[in-house]
Amino acid sequence: MDKPQKVNKTDKEWKAQLTDEQYRVLRQSGTERPFTGQFYLNKEDGMYICAGCETPLFSSETKFDSGCGWPSFMEPVQSENVKEVLDKSHGMIRTEIRCATCDGHLGHVFNDGPGANGLRYCINSVSLGFNKKEDE
Repeated sequence: MDKPQKVNKTDKEWKAQLTDEQYRVLRQSGTERPFTGQFYLNKEDGMYICAGCETPLFSSETKFDSGCGWPSFMEPVQSENVKEVLDKSHGMIRTEIRCATCDGHLGHVFNDGPGANGLRYCINSVSLGFNKKEDE
């Protein structure tokens, strides 16, 4: 896969493209309420993409039910498609996950996942789009 081109838009352009909730989460580092996102219980096969720029982020093959209230993944489809940022907000120290292409806030990564790497990518549904895998 080729690395996507960086996306740089003005605040006005983002507001025109995104819903109010997508803008709040992706551009202002908000968080959707747990257990409410459209992809939390999604079990379809396919690719989760960035809602801001359509960069492929997570495969349904790495999705699992962590019980946390947000879609959880063991790893990104390509590590260079996401970037980690130290997050010291709300009196906590966490690792924020952002889209490497458009710098949209996706969620956080934690060291309590079930996979070989032990990671849990906890992602806001509103930060994602989904391309269903077509039956072959």
